[in-house]
Order: sequence, then C-alpha cells, then structure tokens
Amino acid sequence: MHYPFSLPPLPYPYDALVPELDERTLHFHHDKHFATYVENLNKLLESHPAYHSWSLEQLIQGWPEMPEEIRQGVRNNAGGVYNHDLYFKTLAPLPASSPSGALAQAVERDFGDLDKLRSAMKTAALGQFGSGWAWLVGCPDGTLSIQKTPNQDTPLPLCPLLTCDVWEHAYYLQYQNRRGDYFDAWWRLVDWPQLSQRYEMWMENRPHCPLG
Repeated sequence: MHYPFSLPPLPYPYDALVPELDERTLHFHHDKHFATYVENLNKLLESHPAYHSWSLEQLIQGWPEMPEEIRQGVRNNAGGVYNHDLYFKTLAPLPASSPSGALAQAVERDFGDLDKLRSAMKTAALGQFGSGWAWLVGCPDGTLSIQKTPNQDTPLPLCPLLTCDVWEHAYYLQYQNRRGDYFDAWWRLVDWPQLSQRYEMWMENRPHCPLG
C-alpha cells in the first residue's frame, strides 16, 4: 500500500462473525476507527510528496526521519492502518480452524501445542496496560514469538503474523470490560488456514514480511 491509502473493505459481511463479534462492533471498529486512521494518514502526507512513494512498512519504520510536524502523527496513524488491516484479514466466520503444515510444526516446536500458544497470547493481551495489541510474530531465525505493543505501535521489523486488538473500541460495545471474554471469542475466529499460508510465504521470503 502507498499514498493515497484507502480503507480495505471488510473481508466478510458485518454479521458473519456473530455471536463472537456482533455487527454493531464491526461497523464501528472498521468503518469508523479503521477509516479514521486511513483518513488521518492521508491528510498528514498530503503536503509532503517526498513520502508518497513510501510503503506502509517504510512509514512505520522510518517515521523518525520525517519532519517534526508530522513525525508522531505518521507513527500513530500508519501503525493504526497496518494493525487494523492485519486484524480484520486474519479473522473468519466459524467453524474454528487450526494451523497446518509448517505453521503447525512451528507452533509445536516453539510453544508445545496450540493451547499453550493461546494461553501465552492471552496473557499478553490481558497484560497490556491500557490500549494496545498482542501479537504472534515471526523472528529472524524463523521461530515464533509472542509480543505486545502499546497504542498503535507494531512489532516490525519482526514479522507480524496475527494480532489481537485490545483497544476498548474493538470490544467494549459487546463485552464492556471483559477483555478476557473478548479474547476467547476472537481466538475462535482466527483464520488459521490463511495464517498457515502467510507463515509459509514469510519463510520463503525472509526477511520481507507480507502485508496481505
């Protein structure tokens, strides 16, 4: 993705993830919050054509080089676009799926089994103070790791494979303060077949991390 950025459509109908994530939550999360990050990023870059050719990953990692008046805004909003794009793309309607192929082997190698991975990621999600994200990432040596980041920060240059949005706007309309219940619902929606393909694509193209 490059400037001008556009809001990707939701990959499924707004009611497709019911009952885990309801239609109202997805409308607000995708059409309001995600869209605002896209709009703000475009506004910040509009009068700075030197950065129009930069990819989203370049903006996220290169923001310290930018003029002071847009530096923090680009960091926040480029991260918001990247994080939300991955979040929505890696969910799918029930029934729940599971990892396969190389990813299944990596999960077993690095965590023991899928339930231990879920437990480690839930610990990260619940342990993030305030707004932020819990991540499953690929490390330079090909291993998997759990990370957490505040606000709209990303774990780049580690390769983000899966992320759980623990900003309250992701779940408060449906789950109020029950972040743990939200995480459990979100976990059931993870599109493991897509994640398995994403992991294999990354392994073939390291250190480049696929956005899509």
